[in-house]
Amino acid sequence: MLDVNAWFFAQLANFILLLIILNSLLYKPFLRLFKERDENTKGALEKAKALDREKDGLLAQIEAKLTEARGKARTSFESLSKEGADVQRSALEAAQNEAVEINRKAKADLEAATEKARASLKSDVETFAKQIVEKLVGA
Repeated sequence: MLDVNAWFFAQLANFILLLIILNSLLYKPFLRLFKERDENTKGALEKAKALDREKDGLLAQIEAKLTEARGKARTSFESLSKEGADVQRSALEAAQNEAVEINRKAKADLEAATEKARASLKSDVETFAKQIVEKLVGA
C-alpha cells in the first residue's frame, strides 16, 4: 500500500519552510507592490479627472469673460460708430453752411460788382453819347 517514510516528512517540512520564506520574501512584496501600483494608478486617474473638471470650469470662466468682452467691444464699437457718424454729420453740415455762406457772399459781391460796372458803364455811355453828339453836331 502506501508507504510513508521519513523523507516524505522531510520534503514536506522543506516545502512548507520554502513556502513560508518565499511568501514573506517574494509574494507579499510583489502583492504589496501591485497594490501600491493599483492605488497610484487610481489616484492618478482621480487627480486627472479632478484636473479635467477644473480645466472645464476654467474654460467656462474664460468663455464667459470672452463673451462679456465681446459684448463690451460691440457696445463700444457701436457707440463710437454712432459718435463718429454724428461728428461726420455735424462736420458736413458745418461745411455745407460755410459753402452756402461763401456762395451767398460771392453772389452779393458779384451783384455789387455788376451794379458798379453798370453804373460805370452807364456814365461812360452817357459821356460817349455826348461826345458823339458833339462831334456830329460840330461837324
